[in-house]
Amino acid sequence: MKRKSIYFFLLSFCFWGIQAVMGEVRLPKIFGNGMILQRDRPITIWGWADPGEAISVSLDKQTKSTTARSDGKWSLKLNAEKAGGPYELQVKGNNNITLTDVLLGDIWLCSGQSNMEFELERANNGKEEIAAANYPQIRQIKIPRIVAGNPQDDINGEVTWKTATPENVGKFTAVGYFFAKGLYKDLHVPIGLINSSWGGTMIETWISKEAFEQTSSFKDAITNFTEVPLNTLNKAQPNNYPTLLFNAMINPIIPFAIKGALWYQGETNASRGYQYREAFPLLINDWRKRWGQGDFPFYFVQLASYKAAGGTVEKGSSWAELRESQAKTLSLLHTGMAVITDIGLTNDIHPTNKQDVGKRLEAVALHDAYGKKVVYTGPTYKDIKVAGNQVTVSFNEVNGGLITKDGSVNVLGFAVAGDDQQFKPAKAKIAGDKVVVVSDSVSKPVAVRYSWADDAGTSNLYNKEGFPAGPFRTDNWPAFTKANLFSVKKP
Repeated sequence: MKRKSIYFFLLSFCFWGIQAVMGEVRLPKIFGNGMILQRDRPITIWGWADPGEAISVSLDKQTKSTTARSDGKWSLKLNAEKAGGPYELQVKGNNNITLTDVLLGDIWLCSGQSNMEFELERANNGKEEIAAANYPQIRQIKIPRIVAGNPQDDINGEVTWKTATPENVGKFTAVGYFFAKGLYKDLHVPIGLINSSWGGTMIETWISKEAFEQTSSFKDAITNFTEVPLNTLNKAQPNNYPTLLFNAMINPIIPFAIKGALWYQGETNASRGYQYREAFPLLINDWRKRWGQGDFPFYFVQLASYKAAGGTVEKGSSWAELRESQAKTLSLLHTGMAVITDIGLTNDIHPTNKQDVGKRLEAVALHDAYGKKVVYTGPTYKDIKVAGNQVTVSFNEVNGGLITKDGSVNVLGFAVAGDDQQFKPAKAKIAGDKVVVVSDSVSKPVAVRYSWADDAGTSNLYNKEGFPAGPFRTDNWPAFTKANLFSVKKP
């Protein structure tokens, strides 16, 4: 077999699916009957036609016109519209297209790996949730799982917008559905979900090549990847190479206007948890730049607990370090995080309680994207004071006070260390808005960690609004996974 660039192979594989049918006006597949368009912001409509062909687009009471460029592509912006509908979207050129049952509302892109892809029918009380679903103004479009070596102009495969009814909703992203249901009940506007997710994927496959080329740590890996020959592509995991899913599952839907994005991913990157603090902001900034909507809301789920990975506070935890990298990403504007270390399953990487995941993401959105005065997070670390063998930890976001979930006087999940950097389990109790931590094994503590393990499910510190405290550490000692870097090996 000839040694070819995987990029050329994948491009030829996908090429047939993205060609414009010249001679007639065509829209990208993201546009369809029953779709939801983003309210309250200009709406980009684009497509293909004969070069020089006059195109007009009508929605509600407005009509805009343009002319197809020499390459056949055309694009225009409709004025912002309030929530409402149903409307018809009409596109006229040498032929006419009419899309019906079009609503104006809020669009949320749902992306990541298997816990975002996880379908409603598999969630807790799935049958009951499906039977009770009667939300014709909540809709989803599922992007087909496919790879591409170069950015694609259109979705490869057939897609349709589906309403949240018992006939359809079982295949919705469970996290996205519970998020959307909560928003719909609170806001009373249509909610659309673009489900672009694929289980087992690493973050690097969702980032563009151009973004990687701007970084020193990832640039070499991308260079190596372009030289990987065809016969080394892992057919069992074709999605776990850099840029492939950005090319095939994200680029085709840009610049379809959105309200924001939901992200649930990280399990596949846990062994490189420290480097995630660079990769994750890279993805967010990459997507924001390409959509051209400024710092649109980007909310994500911190990793759940999972015992099978085996990391502990005593010997090091890759999952805790990835959670820390996720938390550090909150430094970016209009980001938010749902802490779910309390709802993981010890021996299953896929928690079935997706209801609370969706609710916690919704609380973040209500606070940040919609300006509602709601509690949206659990206690967050503020500072420590050491007196003898006792450490007093202060918190922000106590929201009515600190509690233990089970009502116990003992706060579980704390560990302390001295100058030897050896962490030991500690006893802890709530004292007002603080927690006092002591370990009989550490006479002169200098550092505290909380929920610092792959499986942190026994940690029980909450605020009175029912939100768990997130994992944290007060030290900056060398990370367990710092030496593990992303690479694409040559054969």
